[in-house]
Amino acid sequence: MKTGLHQQIGMRQELRINPRLYQAMDMLYMPMLDLQQHLQQELLNNPFLELEEPEDEPVPEKTTEQEQEETKKDDEVDWEEILINGFDVGGQREQFESLQYVEPVSVETRDLADHLRDQLQMLEIAPRQRLLCEEIIGNISEDGYLSATPDQILESANQWLLSNNPGRPEPDDDDAFDEAADDEGAAVAGGNGSVLPPGVLPFATPEFAVALTLIQGLDPAGVGARDLRECLLLQLRDAADSTSLTYRFVDEAFADLIAHRWNDLARKFGVEPREAQTAADALSRFDPKPGLKYSDQGDAYVVPDLIVDKIDNRYHVFLNDTGVPRLRLSRAYQEIARDRAKMTAENRDFIASRMNSATWMVQAIEQRRQTMLKVMNFIVDRQREFFEKGIEYLRPLTLREVAEVISMHESTVSRVTNEKYVQTPRGVLPLKFFFSSALSTASGEDASARSIRAKLEKMVAEEKPAKPLTDQQIVHLFEEQGIQIARRTVAKYRDQLGILPARMRKRV
Repeated sequence: MKTGLHQQIGMRQELRINPRLYQAMDMLYMPMLDLQQHLQQELLNNPFLELEEPEDEPVPEKTTEQEQEETKKDDEVDWEEILINGFDVGGQREQFESLQYVEPVSVETRDLADHLRDQLQMLEIAPRQRLLCEEIIGNISEDGYLSATPDQILESANQWLLSNNPGRPEPDDDDAFDEAADDEGAAVAGGNGSVLPPGVLPFATPEFAVALTLIQGLDPAGVGARDLRECLLLQLRDAADSTSLTYRFVDEAFADLIAHRWNDLARKFGVEPREAQTAADALSRFDPKPGLKYSDQGDAYVVPDLIVDKIDNRYHVFLNDTGVPRLRLSRAYQEIARDRAKMTAENRDFIASRMNSATWMVQAIEQRRQTMLKVMNFIVDRQREFFEKGIEYLRPLTLREVAEVISMHESTVSRVTNEKYVQTPRGVLPLKFFFSSALSTASGEDASARSIRAKLEKMVAEEKPAKPLTDQQIVHLFEEQGIQIARRTVAKYRDQLGILPARMRKRV
């Protein structure tokens, strides 16, 4: 094989994306708050960008004496204002900070574990039992259920005993461990084959049962349960309802109860089916997830990126960008950039780079605004019946349809609609809400899958409780409206809406 340098001529195709194009795509993806923070950073980093200020109103001409007097006042330092407001300069930063949105920060709140520990502190129990109760509380999930097995909790508590007892032998002292093991009756085996010091007994199952009963007696009722059945039993006992038919259903025939087998329950307990159903209805006053009332859900704030408003019987689309700064090229730095004779080559390259970046940023922001308006205007035109009549009149729509109409790529439309919200007369909705698949109808027009689900929900709400609609009957009702839909599709939509099958919705 001969080595050496060789030259050759060839042709090939490459696709290279400009880094600025990546940045433009990211800006399309950004919600309003993220865009505001991004522009704030750009404003600080690039001196060629400045805030676009409103045009000054015309004022009457001033005399030379007035101008000199004002200039003198401007030159004087207002120490009183500085002492009150600090040394922060005004101008661009002050104006920008008045525009930016400050997201509310939630204060620290007490959760379910804190609520249980407060009650535990008021109980007079031994320190050893308090330790095991603390371990149980630490394994209660947000909804109030016990999230670990008894063996796991006991192992963790015994490990704590081993690691926090000051008289225990050090792990690396083999002789000390051997002596402790040889001392008959002086030590008790702990978890993982370890040895507890003399006088320290490991936690056992009976102690766990006592501690769990203590925790389950705390507020809220039902906390510390291992499953839904135990949670309901605890709440029934707390309500002094442990002798009722409802309690017996939960305790003795829970499988039949959750399956709504009223006739089987009636035969098993010697009552009428209607009485069995009434007893089961009494469970609706209990909470299946008692811990959630103490969970810190936090407030989710949504700032709409777009606003749709009806004015003179027409729907108009506006960008909700009052909190986003309007940027422009700095006039002062433009003047500096024109005087290239006094610059070095390095300075010229730096200024040219910053100038181009600032120009591109201003153009990219405007392009983003125009793209979002195009997309939303088309959605409003397509979904006008939804805005007028409601969700049942929502029409099917895909990203490709929008892309073809506004002459943009489908991925661009996807970025515009992702994580964006619009304020409409029908409420604040995500842009993705307006996109759904289509089902064919007898008239030849397609129906939106979201509107089909709304119609299905309405059918079930208006059905007779004694004769609930089966999935096949719902299919026939849709066919009468000219909508072709399969029974399995009805079952899928019903499951998505959390609607039970017909046999479980039946009332006797």
